[in-house]
Formats: sequence, C-alpha cells, structure tokens
Amino acid sequence: MILYPAIDLKDGKAVRLLRGDMDKATVFNDDPAAQALEFVAQGCEWLHLVDLNGAFAGEPVNAAAVEAILKQTKTPTQLGGGIRDMATIEMWLGKGLSRVILGTVAVERPELVREAARAFPGQVAVGIDAKDGRVATKGWAEVTQVDAVDLARSYEDAGVAAIIYTDINRDGAMQGPNVEATAALANAVTIPVIASGGVSSIKDLKALRDCGAALNGAISGRALYDGAIDLKAALEALRG
Repeated sequence: MILYPAIDLKDGKAVRLLRGDMDKATVFNDDPAAQALEFVAQGCEWLHLVDLNGAFAGEPVNAAAVEAILKQTKTPTQLGGGIRDMATIEMWLGKGLSRVILGTVAVERPELVREAARAFPGQVAVGIDAKDGRVATKGWAEVTQVDAVDLARSYEDAGVAAIIYTDINRDGAMQGPNVEATAALANAVTIPVIASGGVSSIKDLKALRDCGAALNGAISGRALYDGAIDLKAALEALRG
C-alpha cells in the first residue's frame, strides 16, 4: 500500500484544516516546496497536494506553490482542488503533474471526467469526499444527496486511475480513519481506492492495508506534521 504525504495549500503555505474548515487552519510550513523535499528525503513514493483556496474558488489559486514543488522534486505528484475544466487538466499535466484529482466535477460534470480519463490514461483520479455517506463538493461547502458508493460505481467503466475517498468527519481530527466505510467503498468497485481522513498512527495504516487489495493507498497529513507518524518507519512497516 502506498502512503501519500499530504501538503494542503492555503494562501501559499502548507496547512492542515480540521474537518475541512478553512477557519481552522494550522500552518505547518511557510515553504511548501521545502516541505515536499523533506517528505521526499524520507523516502515517499508519491506526494498528495490540495489547493484549498482553489477548491472554493473553482480555479487554481496556489499555482505558484504547486509549480515550485514540481520544479524541485521528481517524485510523482497528484493534485486536487479547483480543477474543473479540460484546459486546467491539460495545464497541470503539461507542467509535470502525474495525476489530477477531479472532485466537484465528478458530481456535476461526469462527462468531463470520462473525457479526461480517455485523453490522459492513468492520470485522472476521482475525489469522493463524503460526510455521513453523502458526497460534498466545492471545497466541502456543499453536501449533496449523492451516495458515495453509488458515485464510485458510476465510474467503473470510465478508465479512471484511482478514487481518493475522504471521510470529512475524520479529516484532520486525529481520531483514526473510518475503516468500515472505506473498506465498503473499496470493495464495491474494481477501481484502486486511496483512503484519506483521520490516519493518525501506523496502526491506522495497517488497519487500512488489511482491508484488502482493493485499497491500495492512504493519505496522511497532520499525523506526519505532528510526529504521530514517522514517515520513514511507516513506509518500512507498510513494505513489511
């Protein structure tokens, strides 16, 4: 299982939010590129970036920070937040991003996700952010009536590279991931699933890994910054 260190970008800085609340942001590094290099030095295989301002604005806002990361590291990197049209998808992939994550448009414009997945095989992921099983969009500001598992299933034949599933109630709360809901979604589809939200210990990572082959990745942010998870030790544990 791949462990993705998360760098959430707000106002050009690396932060973590509590349950997606922009007013509850903790700044962990004023230099996101330096943070990325720190994670890479510890051996990570991927980086996970989120343009938080972009998710609300509906367009890239922290582009300078993302570009600085892409210039300073060759580690595969995925990005979500504010990517809502083909031009933005093409722009980011052209700048060296390995994978774009489409969230809001996965609910509102599924045809765009399908078009992008066809045009860029292996480089388009769907982000499903759920609160009590219902999908939230626009930076989690709006909770829809769309069921998370139903949305995941609707992309079975689209050719997307992965589904990033976030449990909003657990995100940044250091209370452990929602293993049951994550496993249920992962086992409902054949698309590789990456878990996000609440990962606060190596024990949590092992619990997710033991969900089965359908779950092939996990994202962790606050626990890495707080020192609750030692990245190097976690990578070794997951390989063992």
